Amino acid sequence: MEHRHFIIHKPFGFLSQFINNQTKRQKKMLGELHDFPEGTMAIGRLDVKSEGLLLLTTDGKVSDFITTRGKVEKEYYVQVDGAITNKEIELLKTGVKIGIKGEKYLTKPCKVSVIDTPNFPERSMKIRDDRHGPTSWISIILQEGKYRQVRKMTSAVGFPTLRLIRVRIGNIWLNNLPSGGVKEVDDLMELVN
Repeated sequence: MEHRHFIIHKPFGFLSQFINNQTKRQKKMLGELHDFPEGTMAIGRLDVKSEGLLLLTTDGKVSDFITTRGKVEKEYYVQVDGAITNKEIELLKTGVKIGIKGEKYLTKPCKVSVIDTPNFPERSMKIRDDRHGPTSWISIILQEGKYRQVRKMTSAVGFPTLRLIRVRIGNIWLNNLPSGGVKEVDDLMELVN
């Protein structure tokens, strides 16, 4: 069987899955974006409020390597509530305690920097306006990916996440792929490394 691989720009409001296990809720699924082959799976996840780069494959070995064994960097552009300072940036870099499954977890050291406001289109659901105070944009580069980790990290230093966009996985960049866009590629492993 020849496997197929995709790069997508997950829009805000979509679940990173193809089947809705919650029968009461009508959520948008990845399958609405493209006619994916049977057996396609998301490599990692982005929560429903997060946007950006998501990799899909029909090859479980590729998924396992990227999510667990490959120590692949993932970069996020994060809009936080407030004017973040160097003190909080340093805390994020060295590791902060967050809750994972009812236990305290110290995040691994990572790369964090303040960035200029990125050039992304407005989100489908408005965030807020300047009347509510300043916001900051930061880049966070991780090699791990716990449940809602970036959101929990920024909250732990007093700057809740307002918008979260994954822009890179390994050497694969979101670039100008529009929200909801899908691009089929030949080999994810070659692109990621």
